[in-house]
Amino acid sequence: LKDWEKRLIISDRAHIVFDFHQAVDGLQEVQRQAQEGKNIGTTKKGIGPTYSSKAARTGLRICDLLSDFDEFSSRFKNLAQQYKSMFPTLEIDTEGQLKKLKGYAEKIRPMVRDGVYFMYEALHGSPKKILVEGANAALLDIDFGTYPFVTSSNCTVGGVCTGLGVPPQHVGDVYGVVKAYTTRVGIGAFPTEQINEIGDLLQSRGHEWGVTTGRKRRCGWLDLVILKYAHMINGFTALALTKLDILDVLDEIKIGVAYKLGGKRIPYFP
Repeated sequence: LKDWEKRLIISDRAHIVFDFHQAVDGLQEVQRQAQEGKNIGTTKKGIGPTYSSKAARTGLRICDLLSDFDEFSSRFKNLAQQYKSMFPTLEIDTEGQLKKLKGYAEKIRPMVRDGVYFMYEALHGSPKKILVEGANAALLDIDFGTYPFVTSSNCTVGGVCTGLGVPPQHVGDVYGVVKAYTTRVGIGAFPTEQINEIGDLLQSRGHEWGVTTGRKRRCGWLDLVILKYAHMINGFTALALTKLDILDVLDEIKIGVAYKLGGKRIPYFP
């Protein structure tokens, strides 16, 4: 990680996750549990509330932090007050947060670039290979995932265009990365889940723990219906199958090949 500051580039359009976003994430989960008897199972890192602020056009971006700090402070206080009015128990050290953010601004200033122009230069400058790595998984996509048990961003190939400002004609090969078995963290549908010794074996041999929360991942057989659905959306040009060795100790390996709805086999992901 030596000289990482010289290699890290932060988009000026990136939205900022504040401490109160994380606090609200947890409060919303408690609220859902109390009202509906279940929650979404978020990581409580403030991602959902930050995207909510973005959609409501009240969010604050890196470019705001680095420009007029008085204006930034005013908008920050207004946003904090909005959340405090929604969650009366929420405590926000507004002045303390602003002091910390002002210090962060000067530290990251050299790393901030116009993200769209940076990518344009990369695409139209000297020939180079550009690899974009997506986060989460196709079935956690806000639009095409198992809603509402999804994340708040676009995890499919469209996220390359919406997240980086890259024109679609510049998207070349699309590599799908899939485990030889299926996993899921938190709540949501899981047709091939194995709540038995098979699931326990996959979890232990595959070291299946949530990276952020440390929760055990739910495990089950590979689901080709989900994989086909992901391909329909992303248009994979190749697949990278991982963790096949985890299945080495099994005498029999099962695979989900189709779903039935009302007793009839369906050709799509419901």
